[in-house]
Amino acid sequence: MSIDITVPALGESVSEATIKWLKKQGDSIKVDEAILELETEKVTLEVNASSEGVISTILKKDGETVLVNEVVGQITAGAGAVVQSQTTNVADAKTAEVAKAAPASVNKIDPASMLPPAAQKIVNENNLNPSLIAGSGKDGRITKADALGAAQVPSAQVASNTQSASDKPVERVKMSRLRKTIAQRLKDSQNTAAILTTFNEIDMTNVINLRLRFREEFEKKHGIKLGFMSFFLKAAVEALKAIPSVNAEIDNDDIVYKNYYDIGVAVGTEQGLVVPVVRNSDKLTFSGIETEIANFGKKAREGKLSMADLSGGTFTISNGGVYGSLLSTPIINPPQSGILGLHKTQERPVAINGKVEIRQMMYVALSYDHRIIDGKEAVTFLVKVKEAIENPERLLLNI
Repeated sequence: MSIDITVPALGESVSEATIKWLKKQGDSIKVDEAILELETEKVTLEVNASSEGVISTILKKDGETVLVNEVVGQITAGAGAVVQSQTTNVADAKTAEVAKAAPASVNKIDPASMLPPAAQKIVNENNLNPSLIAGSGKDGRITKADALGAAQVPSAQVASNTQSASDKPVERVKMSRLRKTIAQRLKDSQNTAAILTTFNEIDMTNVINLRLRFREEFEKKHGIKLGFMSFFLKAAVEALKAIPSVNAEIDNDDIVYKNYYDIGVAVGTEQGLVVPVVRNSDKLTFSGIETEIANFGKKAREGKLSMADLSGGTFTISNGGVYGSLLSTPIINPPQSGILGLHKTQERPVAINGKVEIRQMMYVALSYDHRIIDGKEAVTFLVKVKEAIENPERLLLNI
């Protein structure tokens, strides 16, 4: 009995994907075994076998675009299918043995390896490349006359020592659907939003000391490490409450102010940047935020983020500092109107009460849509974040 392999629902507003087979035609499979992957514009989904048997037909090749509910292959179910697969494999093995035993074609002779002594001497003395010399002898062999002729043509020797650009090693890889989507969305963001970036710097010394004091106790009680992202996420929420336009978006001729705080946290993966969303961030504790971020990081590395994990953020935080970035201008994640960029913490001399001290400093950047956020609001937002991080007790006291 043949069973169709179809493309399942891919998520809201997603109708197509790029296919990658994990099994080959003729492979035996078990129930619920992963047989292919579908890469959408946001996530990669696995499709599992609905029945035990053999993949008898593959209708769509790796890299092709497939649609929801489209049939991409067939499974021949049952024990008979397994026998068929084994028989096919035996036949393939026998064919391979016959091909291996077949004599090589007499026409496939490398002229460079069949030089007579006289021709070899001319080639060596003139530093010629035998593969560039047209042989006039039997089966394309290079004769002494061919070698002399090549030695008298300067271009032959030049060609043997010069590598053209087209001969240099390159690797061409098809852009993944996720990478294409990232490229398109970021370009659309630049083309549609009036993006401007404002900067500030934050003295991280107090929050670093606070974290060091309570790190072990925090981890022991909550089972999760205390990082800096929870502080910044809490600080961002308080700043968003003070400056609502940064948490808003443009919808045609309307400005939509959002009275909830679903904060996207940018996570780098091997496939590209993804932004899972921490829901209701204003209602989560520090441990709750750290747990959510840790879970998203694990799911991102394993390729198990869902469409729901990545949809509906109101604001984004991106931490380029984990890669060593000292300063950057992040690009807005549409339809959002703002993104906070964090950077590397570095010791720098700072004037404190008239004296120079070495402090742990970080540059922060806010890229914002100038169509609905004025410069004063953007600067005030960053100042609010700065004040909260430099005085972390404000976050704990909610002031």
